[in-house]
Amino acid sequence: MRPLSIDSEKATPVIWLVTDGKPGHRNQLKGLGNRLRAHTGAGLYWLEATGFRVPLWRALFGMAPALPSDLPEPDLIVAAGTGTHPLLLSLRRLGNARTLVIMKPGFPLSWVDGAIVPAHDDIKPSSRVLVTEGVMNTITPLARLTANREALILVGGPSPHFDWDDDAILAQIGDLIARYADWRWTISDSRRTPEATRQRLQQLAAPRVTVLSSESTHENWLRHQLSASRAVWTTPDSMSMVCEAATSGVPTGLLDLPARPDSRVAKGVNRLARSGLVAHWSDHRSVMARHTVSARQLWEADRAARWVLERFLTGKPTSDKGKSA
Repeated sequence: MRPLSIDSEKATPVIWLVTDGKPGHRNQLKGLGNRLRAHTGAGLYWLEATGFRVPLWRALFGMAPALPSDLPEPDLIVAAGTGTHPLLLSLRRLGNARTLVIMKPGFPLSWVDGAIVPAHDDIKPSSRVLVTEGVMNTITPLARLTANREALILVGGPSPHFDWDDDAILAQIGDLIARYADWRWTISDSRRTPEATRQRLQQLAAPRVTVLSSESTHENWLRHQLSASRAVWTTPDSMSMVCEAATSGVPTGLLDLPARPDSRVAKGVNRLARSGLVAHWSDHRSVMARHTVSARQLWEADRAARWVLERFLTGKPTSDKGKSA
């Protein structure tokens, strides 16, 4: 399978997005790439790291492997995921391209030009490091909430960061549906949701409760569903899922699960709650009572794109719309 796919034929600037294929990492790259393209008309070119053989010596000495002949020379190379690091490092001396890594790398930061790192990775910001609240994603903040009483529930699954508890999650979901019986509810599971949990969620289906499998949803389903919702609840085990909900501006609540000691992700989720970007289960009334989008906007993909433009690419953003607070 060819390791290259082209998102745009515009060649100014040219940005290579290096992915390991994991959905969360690809989502971050896509979120940043989309905003860079929105501001500059950049051409986005995807490279699948698994499609290139990169021996250790190539990574250490910055010697690129054989590349497709029709791949234009890059202005910026961005990579996300540990599996992409050998390829990124091998490309770091390619032409005049700048290199950027997403998430805290396992190699010295001096080997690349910059990094975009979530706050829970516990790294200090600098001229070369942008620290984000949570992780970037492809969601665009809403200008206003729907007037309809529509709520969304996103269910994850076991993770290294929280103790998964089927009974607790189902009890909280049942409580929400009972307390707010005049609302319409849409419940979706995820790839990590245990089969037993999926079966129990299906039993909640009712005239005002729709239960969906993530396998039956399309790529843009979450974006469309958030825009039709006045409240969203999510399990806290997935930072990506929490940040997508919060970025939309829809009032976001966290279902309660015990956090693992010293979990960086759990600390990051709590950081979002302290900032008022999401609310804990104990504050469910405030989530369900809100009629406006969040006063503090979270749009880290756009903030990161502006940072990249200022430091690594020529040209200025086309507008100031949607600056992150």
